[in-house]
Formats: sequence, structure tokens, C-alpha cells
Amino acid sequence: MQSEWFTSTMEIINAITMLSIILSGAALIREREHGTIEHLLVMPVDPYEIMLAKVWANGLVILIACMLSMIFVVELVLGVPIAGSKLLFMGGVVIYLFFATALGIFLTTMTRSMPQFGLLFILVVLPLRLLSGAARHSESMPETLQNIMQFSPATHFVKYAQAILFRGAGIDVVWPEFLLVFAIGVGFFAFSALRFRKSIAQMR
Repeated sequence: MQSEWFTSTMEIINAITMLSIILSGAALIREREHGTIEHLLVMPVDPYEIMLAKVWANGLVILIACMLSMIFVVELVLGVPIAGSKLLFMGGVVIYLFFATALGIFLTTMTRSMPQFGLLFILVVLPLRLLSGAARHSESMPETLQNIMQFSPATHFVKYAQAILFRGAGIDVVWPEFLLVFAIGVGFFAFSALRFRKSIAQMR
């Protein structure tokens, strides 16, 4: 019955989604606007390697910020008891970052400037935040909407994050969710890579 126990951890989960999309997408758009993307194209790397570098560079920053926030803000300052393994939770974050950062890069292939990216970001992030279970319980939504959101890795990320942090679930409990998020994330990452390759080819 203490709201800060729920909202503090859920805000970290929401921040992971938002920052992953913003940082990965904005990094590529800024390089395109400043003309530095052409410098990358003359290097002996292909578009897939450029995309992978953006994903891991921004993902590492988010991963470190998430761990520090969980330890120093949630546990020490707010005094929220974490029931499960933080390392297992961070492993789940790494898997989810494949999808979230790829989504940011996918949005850049559909926009030409930061204002356009910002508007599209709002249209994408708001449904993910409101319908994934991070803002309210998924069981309170219509059954049809629940079934549709099963195709979103954000829904499964919230589900296993809550299981680990609130109920102390181990890998034996959450591995199906891990596997599902990984499968959807890798598939969307490959799709985003194809879109990014096409957008790069149009610039040459």
C-alpha cells in the first residue's frame, strides 16, 4: 500500500524504454543533420556495424544509469526493498535493449529531423507506457487489447521485471519471458537493420 515502492521501480523501467529510443535515434539524426554520417560511410564498416555500435554505446550508458538508480535512489534514498536479484534484472534489461534501441533507430529511418522524431516518439512511447503494465495493471484492460500487447516486448519486460524485483523470481521462473523478449527483439533488430541499410544506401 506504499505507492513509492511501485512507482519508483516502474519509473526506472519507463525511463529505460524512453532513453533507449531517444538516445539511439537522436544520435543518428544528429549525425545526419551535421553531415558526420558521411564520415562513417567512407570507413571500412557497413551500415549494420554502424547501427550495432550505436545500440551498444547508448545501451551501456542506460545500463549503468539503471544500476546506479536502483542502488542509490530506489534502495538507499527511498528505502524500497528489492526482493530479487539485481544482476538478473540487469540481464533482462540487456535483452530488452535490443528491441528498444532498435526501435529508436527504426524511427530515424522514417524521419528527417529531430522535431519529426520527437513527434513520432510521443506516438510510440505513450502506448508502450500506458498499455505495457508499467502505469497500470494489464488485467484492467480489455482482453483484446491485452492480446495485442502480447506482441510488444515492453509488456513482457515489465512482467518479468516486476516478477524479479517484487516477488524475487529466479531464472527458472522468468526464462520464458526472457526468451520471448529476445526472440522478438532480435527479429525487430534485423528488420530495423534492413531499413537502416536502405536509408544509408539512399544517401550514397
